[in-house]
Amino acid sequence: MTPVIPLSILVFSLMAPAAGAAEATRKPLVLAVSEGSSGGIDAEAARAKYQPLADVLGRAINTDIKVSFVREFAALERGMKDNQFDLVIARPSDYPARGLRDYQYKFVATVKPDGQCALIVHKDSPSRKVSDLKGKSFVLPEKDAYMTRFCRAELREQGIILENESVHYVREQGAIPFGIENRISDVGGVASYSGAYAKLAKSDFRVLHLSKPQPYMPMVASRNLSAEQLGKLQVTLTELNNSESGKEILKRVGITGFVTTEEARLRKLLEWLGV
Repeated sequence: MTPVIPLSILVFSLMAPAAGAAEATRKPLVLAVSEGSSGGIDAEAARAKYQPLADVLGRAINTDIKVSFVREFAALERGMKDNQFDLVIARPSDYPARGLRDYQYKFVATVKPDGQCALIVHKDSPSRKVSDLKGKSFVLPEKDAYMTRFCRAELREQGIILENESVHYVREQGAIPFGIENRISDVGGVASYSGAYAKLAKSDFRVLHLSKPQPYMPMVASRNLSAEQLGKLQVTLTELNNSESGKEILKRVGITGFVTTEEARLRKLLEWLGV
């Protein structure tokens, strides 16, 4: 007599291989990383720097996450527009902000500390406050660079219209201290997170003014990620400081923590920048 196989067992045996195959072919999520023009890293260094963060986030949502280093800003924006990236962490901050505004990305977090425009002068400059800078010569990154827009917006709020001043634009922020030191310009604008700013503490320059803080290096997520996944990612990011392994991840990335409450401020950034 032929044994009768229960229907439930038969259905399970037919579905199991398909489920296993689906699990095996599931593609890892992609975390796009950009450090802008001041980062100075390559794809290999970016993977070494950010893959531990990607791994802990992947464990939080039970999937693999792979780091994709994106050097060119145009490729970063095109990737968001085409929904090629599942997660994006990037500076300058206007790109993730555009992800929110233009490409249906969702807010995940920003990092600590915030970013600022630092206005620097020579140590013996007579200028002591921002209003003293009217009529002075400025040196800034390229005209359309994020930090130039950042400094321009801050100066505008301080009553100085950059378009009415004498401005030299340079390709690398590292050239700005050179311009001040050699009296080519009176005042320079650099990012608080740049290598140029980091070296100022060991130099004879003086920081005349730090702008209002703005969201730095935001992380945003594709519309394909669920609210549940976003919640788990945010909890994981904010809890990194609670363990030694998490603190090591933060140190590797070069930040002190993540903040998940700054969506409104990030959404206002582009309006403040005038873009």
